[in-house]
Amino acid sequence: MSWSTTWGNSTLTDANAPGLRPVADVPPALAQYDAFTAALGGRTPAIFLDYDGTLTPIVARPELAVMSEVSRATVDALARKLPVAVVSGRDRPDVQKLVGIDSLIFAGSHGFDIHVPGREVMGSEIIDTYTPVLDRVDARLHEVLDPIKGALVERKKFSIAAHYRLVSDDDYPRFRAALDQVEAEAPELKEKLGKKVFELQPKIDWDKGKCVLHLLQVLGLEGDAYVPMFFGDDVTDEDAFRELQGRGVTVICAEPEADLARKTYATFRVDTVDEVIQLLRRMTP
Repeated sequence: MSWSTTWGNSTLTDANAPGLRPVADVPPALAQYDAFTAALGGRTPAIFLDYDGTLTPIVARPELAVMSEVSRATVDALARKLPVAVVSGRDRPDVQKLVGIDSLIFAGSHGFDIHVPGREVMGSEIIDTYTPVLDRVDARLHEVLDPIKGALVERKKFSIAAHYRLVSDDDYPRFRAALDQVEAEAPELKEKLGKKVFELQPKIDWDKGKCVLHLLQVLGLEGDAYVPMFFGDDVTDEDAFRELQGRGVTVICAEPEADLARKTYATFRVDTVDEVIQLLRRMTP
């Protein structure tokens, strides 16, 4: 894989960008299943799945996000019939272990680390360049965030996550100020926003969306016979939703009542992880 070195700032989704609409306005895939299947146009789905918040509910700490046996069996059955990949913000070995299905394609670290069964792991060529800065920033984040109750620093191979789900509202300004201080010391990294987490990644023009397009090419799934599908819940999944506009079908896992202020590029919606699994089961040939 060749990596672009187009530098740029990490920003939130532009609320006025074409294709965005409130989550509440996105049609429900299960209730409007005929419209959902019509969008596939008789093509073979190539399915890309986020992990946290999509195959497992969001939990207080990353290590608690365990995939249910029903979810695992559903994904396994689907993968025996259709191309299936998991594209996660977690480290690839971590999400591979949690999913526990060896036949799947896995992309970890928001697409920086890709493994296709029977092929080499792709992405490792960039880690030598960024390991020193990641090591330095990891140490600094622990220094400034560990004293804040509830703050959690999670070092990954290709990034560092600063979680604030357990940080009190009173302590959040201190958390944000400390994070800003460390980011100012590391211009080589960019910030990506997630659900109650800020992730610092190499400042490379790469994300889940570009990862999906790359995999479609690598796997020979770009033709008219296939329709790419992406299931996700987080802000980082919007990169994939955006890239697949006009060429694929995307599904956001989000409760309209809880996400009234959020806008999305997704074409369909489910409200819970259980509904993700129900939809995948209905899709299994």
